[in-house]
Amino acid sequence: SNLSASCWSHLHPVNMFNSYNVKFHHSKALTSPYPGSHIERSQVPEDKVGWLTEWKDYNPVEYTAKSVLAGPSWADPQINDEDFSPKFNERDGEVERKSLNGLYVVENGRPRNPVGRTGLTGRGLLGRWGPNHAADPVVTRWKRDGSGNKVAHPVSGKNILQFVAIKRRDCGEWAIPGGMVDPGEKITATLKREFEEEALNSLQKSPEEKAKLEKQLHKLFSQEHFVVYRGYVDDPRNTDNAWMETEAVNYHDETGETMDNLPLEAGDDAGVVKWVDISEKLELYASHSYFIKLVTEKWGAHWSEDPGSECHE
Repeated sequence: SNLSASCWSHLHPVNMFNSYNVKFHHSKALTSPYPGSHIERSQVPEDKVGWLTEWKDYNPVEYTAKSVLAGPSWADPQINDEDFSPKFNERDGEVERKSLNGLYVVENGRPRNPVGRTGLTGRGLLGRWGPNHAADPVVTRWKRDGSGNKVAHPVSGKNILQFVAIKRRDCGEWAIPGGMVDPGEKITATLKREFEEEALNSLQKSPEEKAKLEKQLHKLFSQEHFVVYRGYVDDPRNTDNAWMETEAVNYHDETGETMDNLPLEAGDDAGVVKWVDISEKLELYASHSYFIKLVTEKWGAHWSEDPGSECHE
């Protein structure tokens, strides 16, 4: 349940999605087989993805993973369960059912994916009907030499930014240490908790050690921060009735003093954790690379050795 905006995520490069003026395509959300299964999606031609295109013969496959149907704490019941009456498009008790992209349609009691058809109904691996909210903390500092001076890239002349990256246990790829928002949890709390669990191994620390970490991190996470992206994520786990959304936020340690005193230690979903130099050569999930690129633009840091590729897409 704690997967971040995921090993499979991919984002269209727009900062906010607006169904009226942005053509937003599914690509990952149309891939088969569905992750962790042998289920093949019904094929959806590109011109039939949008709900505004009439398609009377559309007959998607229905699939919800056994792990979700087993009823873990992070999952909703089945939609036809008589004790289940979700309030879509609003805060439903402790569960946030509002989308970061505005109102979504509810048809026959089921929420409809705002970006279009995916060839699969049900929830797949996702716990919630409708939006499933994640948070991705991008913690950065400047690369410095032995004397504490910022290190510039020899070609671009721009200072090199570093971020805390984890290597995920489940797919072996490098990523931002993020995860799912718990019911009733503020997004700021999720960002800090996920960073502590995955990059500092807080779940294995004694109460005293944990309190010390909290105190050190408080300064970084309570300062001014930069919201990199908020919205829908094109993810292979998405279905017609359940989809991923994330909020990626940059916390920058300008002097490096806060993070210098924090021992990075992989925990929870992470296999390895380390500071990584940022450049376009980094191979992360497509969405994570895009978030990181936006952060380098914000700080005027090094991204590419080719001066032409620094412009906005």
